[in-house]
Order: sequence, then C-alpha cells, then structure tokens
Amino acid sequence: MSTQTHRLTITELTDSDHCAVLRISGELDQSCEEYFLGTLAAIVDAERRHLVLDVTALVFCDSRGLNCLLAIRWLLRRLDGKLILAGAGRRLSELLVQTGSTELLPVRYTVGLALLDLPADQRPAWPPTPDRGEDE
Repeated sequence: MSTQTHRLTITELTDSDHCAVLRISGELDQSCEEYFLGTLAAIVDAERRHLVLDVTALVFCDSRGLNCLLAIRWLLRRLDGKLILAGAGRRLSELLVQTGSTELLPVRYTVGLALLDLPADQRPAWPPTPDRGEDE
C-alpha cells in the first residue's frame, strides 16, 4: 500500500496483527498534516498498536509535522502501543533534541533495530519478503 499527497508519501513496508512499518517520504508540515494524521489513524483503527516509521526519506519536518508525530504517539500510548522512528536524518534529529522530544519519540538507526523495541510476538517479519505467487 502506498498513498501520496503532493509533498508526502506514506508506503506500508510490512505489517503484522499488531504492528505496521511505514516509509514516510517527502515533507511533513501543515499542508500534509490532515493527510498524515488521517492515514496513520486509519492504520491504528485497523488494530495496529505499534508503528515503526522509516523516516530516512523524510526531507523536511517542521513544528506542525512534529505535532503530527506527537499526536500519533499519544493515540498509540492510549492503546498501550509505541511509535518508533527509524533512520532520522540530522534535521529531524536536531528538531527532536531542540524541542525535548527525544524521550517521547525514540529514534533507532534502522527499522530492524526499532523492531527490537517491540515484543517478539508482535513484530512483523523484517526484512519483508515479496508475496509469493500461486505457482510457488
């Protein structure tokens, strides 16, 4: 699954009953917040309590984007879930440090390391494997 607005793309990389791994690409700011929140809320509504966001391709995130991340974290915490960021670049990392958000939004170097923060029985397979065809 991949959904896109003019400046932000959200791609589901893999999932399990309790967790989804998503790649967030582009810019996360005021112009994309409704789309971002709506897309992630729908994933949470589908009973995913944990989200790992691969943000290696996120090139811009301002205070409105940070508020979006914090809102999703709040929603997941109400469900005893977690939001973990993977692969944050220098700018996003600096934003998290400057706003004191590093404890609220943990960052791991890779998706694989982020998944280790979750209970083993709730993690999706990583790296994802392509769907097998009917012939296999």
